[in-house]
Amino acid sequence: MNPGVKRPNALAAGFDLSHACINKMGGAFMRHYSACIEWLFAEEGDSFPDRIRRAHASGLTAIEFWRWTDKDLDAIETALKETGLVVTSLVAEPMIALTDAANRQAWLTGLAESVAMAKRLGAPALIAQAGDDLPGVTREEQRRALTETLKAGAGILAGSGVRLGVEPLNIRIDHIGYFLDSTVEGLDIIDDVARPEIGIVYDIYHSAVMEERTEEVLEGRLDRVIHVHVADHPGRNDPGSGGIDLAHRLGWIFANGYNGSVGLEYRPTKPGADPVRAAIASLGG
Repeated sequence: MNPGVKRPNALAAGFDLSHACINKMGGAFMRHYSACIEWLFAEEGDSFPDRIRRAHASGLTAIEFWRWTDKDLDAIETALKETGLVVTSLVAEPMIALTDAANRQAWLTGLAESVAMAKRLGAPALIAQAGDDLPGVTREEQRRALTETLKAGAGILAGSGVRLGVEPLNIRIDHIGYFLDSTVEGLDIIDDVARPEIGIVYDIYHSAVMEERTEEVLEGRLDRVIHVHVADHPGRNDPGSGGIDLAHRLGWIFANGYNGSVGLEYRPTKPGADPVRAAIASLGG
């Protein structure tokens, strides 16, 4: 396993925080890190375009964010064109429970609009949450509703060049009451959907909080992962600040064939570019 080879002086100079890697099949690829600018490069009173420019100045080549309906998209587009940064993902709206069949049509209508926005911004991935565990409804019924909604969503995504990732989340700290807390169950649902347009977002932080081992839950199923997120624990803070073996887990993911982006979705403990560079270095570059 080769977790990554840094370009000489790239980190110190603050340029190009992508790094060449070799996977176990001998294929060469680049690691690409994407700053979640909901948290990273944020300053009081600033705008999202300001954060895009700060990410670019730090040497990053990509950003991501959550909701798109509450943002000045024209200004974001201008900043993206100005900097050359790309968007790796955004949230499929509306954020309503897919475990509730009554929400299906409203979500599918919103998904079509989200796909159009992803195409406008050049984002290859949309992220969806399953929704909360509904009281008085069996898990079997909720899982069926989620699966059928995702199958219907695949038809909207088909041919668009955009994929949808459902994200398992931890229910111990951040998302108490959420339906989908297991990576394995998430992957089983994706297998039931059986459409290439639908996969999962694998968040190492959430997985580790749920005491999952990356090698065990993803073995033989990495092709279903369309995006990866990282943060450390406790605090959901900078990689390298806590106790999760992030470099090992991420190294395994890349060594076993993943070649997508890694979203830096964490609450920074310090502002500025240098801590972001240090976080990336702690991940193996």
